[in-house]
Amino acid sequence: MNDAFGIIVIGDEILNGRRRDRHFEALGSMLRERGFGVAWLRILPDDPDYLASELARTMGEGIPVFSCGGIGATPDDNTRAAAAAAANVALTLHPGAVAEIEARFGDAAYPHRIKMAELPDGADLIPNPYNRIPGFSIRRHYFVPGFPDMAHPMVTWVLDRHYAAGGIKEAQRSVRIYGITESGLMDLMEDLVSAYPDAKFFSLPRLGAEFQIEMGFRGAGSLEAPYQALVNGLTERKVRFEPVADSDSE
Repeated sequence: MNDAFGIIVIGDEILNGRRRDRHFEALGSMLRERGFGVAWLRILPDDPDYLASELARTMGEGIPVFSCGGIGATPDDNTRAAAAAAANVALTLHPGAVAEIEARFGDAAYPHRIKMAELPDGADLIPNPYNRIPGFSIRRHYFVPGFPDMAHPMVTWVLDRHYAAGGIKEAQRSVRIYGITESGLMDLMEDLVSAYPDAKFFSLPRLGAEFQIEMGFRGAGSLEAPYQALVNGLTERKVRFEPVADSDSE
């Protein structure tokens, strides 16, 4: 997907249900407001080897990624080391991060809090307006804390500083179909996908008193031709449908 970001949420507490993810909805909304999409969401455990492997893979994908969580100073915070391993660089004290943490905590920065200044060699800092302990970026991966009150303003800073031009917002054209199941339209759907590969086709069944399908296309380019082909196909099959108001992709 063009103009899209990946989102990583790190923490065993998310996977075991002790805490609820609060990043995906907020970051997705921030990205869409700027014309970007979400390419994928991954929720990963606090396992150093697994994190390093996944981050190496996502760094190779070539899209920007926001990673939330695991950059603190406790033994279960493995993200900083995993990011260094994934980027194949050393974990070193970042002078700028040292300065920020010392300015925030003074002598109390040692011996534990200063560990949060150990960042992948060559990383850039992401300012933290909440408590001055910075996040960092490397290989178009932007690492912020797991706390939403800290993370979300930091994500805003990254978008404003590095992606101010925005993306190309997706549009959507669709219809609501009545009285037929998806299996009854499979040939039409396959023809549309084949004929218009640059438009993202979707089919969303809705259960209720009367079975419905919202069917249509999303994309950054013109959707008029694939949408009209969908309308023509439904009309030829004498399928009952009504247009859904044009909208930006939600």
